[in-house]
Amino acid sequence: MTNIDNIDRLLIGLLRKDARMPVATLAKKIQVSRATVQNRLAKLEKNGVITGYTVLVSAADNNDNAIKAIMCIELKGNSSQTVKAKLMSEPSVCAIHNTNGRWDMLVELQTNSLAEFDKILSRIRSVNEVAASETNMLLSSHRISAQQI
Repeated sequence: MTNIDNIDRLLIGLLRKDARMPVATLAKKIQVSRATVQNRLAKLEKNGVITGYTVLVSAADNNDNAIKAIMCIELKGNSSQTVKAKLMSEPSVCAIHNTNGRWDMLVELQTNSLAEFDKILSRIRSVNEVAASETNMLLSSHRISAQQI
């Protein structure tokens, strides 16, 4: 990371909570001018500290009727960034994991119906950079907390 100071850290922290926060609001919370915030954002983007802004989609873990699955993907060549970008546009994708071994990526999926599940699988399988895939539906899940260990 480049040299960042306390103002940059405060700015990054606020944007992590809400990347759509207006510049005027950021300036007021950090107690600097709007121009300072705009200049800092430009510097952080130029130096690669801030690489983008995003929307977080709820995984809706409380939906007991949701269809959940893990999709293992083998990629053609060095195309993980291209595939990741395509997967991130799919609301049914909850998480993307790059791995080593047989599969290049593990993708956590969640849908509300089998028809929707079929459509998402078809869309992912039709991505040119996907060489092969295997999908396993999750029948039940058990989270282990530190208290249970």
